[in-house]
Amino acid sequence: MLVLTRKLQEAIKIGENIELTVLSIDGDQVKLGISAPKQIEIHRKEVFLSIQEENDQAASTSINTFKALKKLKNT
Repeated sequence: MLVLTRKLQEAIKIGENIELTVLSIDGDQVKLGISAPKQIEIHRKEVFLSIQEENDQAASTSINTFKALKKLKNT
C-alpha cells in the first residue's frame, strides 16, 4: 500500500485521468473530491462490496434455477 500525506486542497493524480483532492478535514473525517472520466465507476468500499455480493448471489441463483429447470425437463 502506498501511503501519502496531503494537506487541505492538495491532490493526488492516478494515471492521466483521475485526480483526488482533499476538500475538507473535520476531526477524524476527510472529504475527498474525485475527478475521473464518467465511464469509471467510483463507490465507497462498503457499497462496492455490497454490489459484488449481490452480483454473486444473482449469478448463483441463476445457476441453481437452471439446474432445477433441467431436472424438471428430465422428469
